[in-house]
Amino acid sequence: MLQKPALHTVLSPKLLSLYDISNSVVVIIDVFRATSTIATALYNGASRIIPVAEVQQCIEIGKKLGGITAGERDGKVIEGLSHGNSPAEYPRSFIQGKTLVLTTTNGTKLLHMALNNGASEIITGSFPNLSAVCDHLVASKKNVILGCSAWKDRFNLEDSLFAGAVIQRIQEHFTIHCDSSLMASELYLAQKDNMANFIRKTTHWHRLATYGLEKDLEYCVTPDQANILPIYRNGDLVAK
Repeated sequence: MLQKPALHTVLSPKLLSLYDISNSVVVIIDVFRATSTIATALYNGASRIIPVAEVQQCIEIGKKLGGITAGERDGKVIEGLSHGNSPAEYPRSFIQGKTLVLTTTNGTKLLHMALNNGASEIITGSFPNLSAVCDHLVASKKNVILGCSAWKDRFNLEDSLFAGAVIQRIQEHFTIHCDSSLMASELYLAQKDNMANFIRKTTHWHRLATYGLEKDLEYCVTPDQANILPIYRNGDLVAK
């Protein structure tokens, strides 16, 4: 009998170094809102998204390539950048055929950490592209790391809920001996029929709702609104 690949959930970027990710598909999860925005922009026809860690780098690449620069800190568009981190900012009429250069507080940081630690493949996941992520992980037949971007390295609920949603769908295809995966799975199972209310209790909801972003946040926990697979290739996130 063939051994199933392993699946682990990493609850914070601070914990990534504890895992061997060299032969794994790493799923970058930043539900509120980076990976939801990435899926949405690519679904609506963006040619590519260039994720960068630093604001100045974002500005320089945007100028060089004539791309759209985007990023927020604490819910506000960063000075010097043209757009924010709201999925609603990237309809097809605006983003189709364009390059988006994106910097975020947590998600882009984790992506570069995974890259530096030798991940064999990096994709991004959020509820809007839940099915595409699950289908890809099953088809890949590789070890999986569900990487939660968290909030400034602190655990958050929304990324763990998404990890749990993935696990609930694909667990029969993987060997899972991982308490953080068990926790994420059980959390999602307990709350999946009450998501709209439950997410209102999260720290990140309270942080972002003060900026009037409730509709954004509701979209970010709605499955398959932008069901496409962003995959990292040669410095770009592109639709597979």
